[in-house]
Amino acid sequence: SPSPEICLSSMRRLSGYLGLAELEPESKSPPVPPVAAPAPATPAAAGAPDFSLVSDPAGGYAAAVGAGSKKAQASAGKVFGLGILAGTHIGFGAYLAVAIGAACPGLHASNPGLQKMVFGAFGLPFGLFMISMTGAELYTGNAALVPMAWLEGKATAAQVVRNLGASWAGNLLGSILLAALVTTGGTLGEAAAAQKIAFGKTHEPLLVVLVRAVLCNWLVCMATYMSLQAKDTTGKFVAIWLPISAFVALGLEHTVANMFLLPLGILNGADTSWTEALVHNLLPVTLGNTAGALLGVALPFSFGFGAVGKKLLGSAAPPLISDAARSFASSHTSSARDNAGNQATDLV
Repeated sequence: SPSPEICLSSMRRLSGYLGLAELEPESKSPPVPPVAAPAPATPAAAGAPDFSLVSDPAGGYAAAVGAGSKKAQASAGKVFGLGILAGTHIGFGAYLAVAIGAACPGLHASNPGLQKMVFGAFGLPFGLFMISMTGAELYTGNAALVPMAWLEGKATAAQVVRNLGASWAGNLLGSILLAALVTTGGTLGEAAAAQKIAFGKTHEPLLVVLVRAVLCNWLVCMATYMSLQAKDTTGKFVAIWLPISAFVALGLEHTVANMFLLPLGILNGADTSWTEALVHNLLPVTLGNTAGALLGVALPFSFGFGAVGKKLLGSAAPPLISDAARSFASSHTSSARDNAGNQATDLV
């Protein structure tokens, strides 16, 4: 019988005559290993844009330090000029609060809690909101942001003093100018509310004024701090409105608001003097506001996310700013508000 090789050769020749494909010996190919599905890429790894409306806490601290660093580097003249604007903005807020919330004697007699709510809700929140959106220099907010930059080595002590001194002086001038304009314009209505506010603020015990000032700027600086975490206008407004309306309704002491309210009362016949306004209110309130900014905001958040925590806790402290926080700080500050100077920088 013919061998298998002869039979295979004959079949190949036959397939060639018939135009068929040449037969090949059957071979087995190795099995293809299954391909693992790629792991989903994270937004940071894929370079995808961040569509969140608020940062994480570490990112918020990075933005605050970046804002404070830029404020510290500004010249005294620039800070003074923008401080005048901030004084007028807060003055407009206090003006509205006096014109509406303080002009409700019937409501105050029948429902004093509601009257306080009205007094706080309308006025000062929109004043700080204008400052937040325009980059004006407000002493009370700077008292937290600029020392934060110093704590992280992003500003010198001299820069802190220069910024706070120039912003305080600018706030005072802007507030007095607006008080004079309001008085000349005659739109305040009856001056009794302005007189009562000015007299009451200059005749409180010193310790009471100091404590109220500490509590006040604790809330004001929280409003400033949280507004830096928000990436959209609505978020910034909500972050500002809640703490600011609270401090006004609670009857706390804000030095820049008082820079408007006291001159307004004096110019409209309040039974107090410029000396009493300065010595019995503005100076102690400034001291208390500064303490509230440092003890309530700057130091605690530096402990949680910055240099103070690293120094006290050593290696047990968490990283100052995570990669995600750095990414947020860079994108947030470059696109949200260049005028406000909220450009976060590396803290390490």
